[in-house]
Amino acid sequence: MQMDILKHLNIPYKNKTLYEIALTHTSYANEHDLVSYERLEYLGDAILEFIMSEYLYNNTHYEEGQMTKLRSRYVCESALYEYSLKLGINEYIKLGKGQLEQDGKHNKAIVADVFEAFLAAIYLDNGIEIVKDFIYKYIIPIIENNELDSFIDYKSSLQEFVQTTQRSLEYVLTKEEGPSHNKTFSFDVIIDNIIYGSGTAHSKKEAEQRAAKDALKKVAKGDK
Repeated sequence: MQMDILKHLNIPYKNKTLYEIALTHTSYANEHDLVSYERLEYLGDAILEFIMSEYLYNNTHYEEGQMTKLRSRYVCESALYEYSLKLGINEYIKLGKGQLEQDGKHNKAIVADVFEAFLAAIYLDNGIEIVKDFIYKYIIPIIENNELDSFIDYKSSLQEFVQTTQRSLEYVLTKEEGPSHNKTFSFDVIIDNIIYGSGTAHSKKEAEQRAAKDALKKVAKGDK
């Protein structure tokens, strides 16, 4: 059953055991005296970071700071979770009884970890070029089509940046209009008393996210 995902994604394979390990959660491994994905996850994390770094270096003209911010967005837990769901990898994860009952195939941490382990399995079985082919075929289009916007937490990313630089941050509601059933809200995000971004949406939460996204563009470029 686990090999079906390899056929679906057109991944050549010689060592099936690597992929079986990559899809085996600790809970299942403990119940069946098997090896879990944890060591593969460690390797996959480094492989993905390298490939994303190379992609950004070769395909953008951004400065180091902006490339670093983008890379962290593309390899964060939420992004890996989304990649895995879009490709259907999560459906093949082997889980123990407890994790199955808790819908472990949609547990963000587990699904993200398995994605990294899966990349490591491809690397160990086929080499780095096949991993790159996989990333460029399935993952880069997700990034370039802006399909990550639906789940990226721009507010958290901006908060992390501000904490690192020890600056103040606040969101200010600047406009609220429309009937009660269809209101729109506008927010400015202010860093050290300077407006860095603005956003408008039909919910306060989404408007703040859009303002944070707008601000991140400026701080990544070193504006202001």
